[in-house]
Amino acid sequence: MKVELLYFDGCPSWLSGLKNLHAALKANEMDVSVELIQVMDNDDAARRKFLGSPSFRVNGIDLWEEERDTYSLSCRVYATPEGIKGSPSVSMLQEAIHHKVIVS
Repeated sequence: MKVELLYFDGCPSWLSGLKNLHAALKANEMDVSVELIQVMDNDDAARRKFLGSPSFRVNGIDLWEEERDTYSLSCRVYATPEGIKGSPSVSMLQEAIHHKVIVS
């Protein structure tokens, strides 16, 4: 299984996203390394179909897929049980990973 976190340096939420991702993988008893992918500019964002920072992919599929016409360096927000946040909660990541890996 390939797990990626896509981010850009100007995003303040990617580090908390990484921390939550590690916690979710551990809670799901998955000993998997996370590949960090730094998106460098808008051309790189378009090439990678970057949905915003942080973005989480398992086996190349975004955990919160959405269709877009344009891609750019931007921060992403998530609707969490605590309200809109810059990264998903541990439980959200656990559920999304479980769904992509086990159910799919």
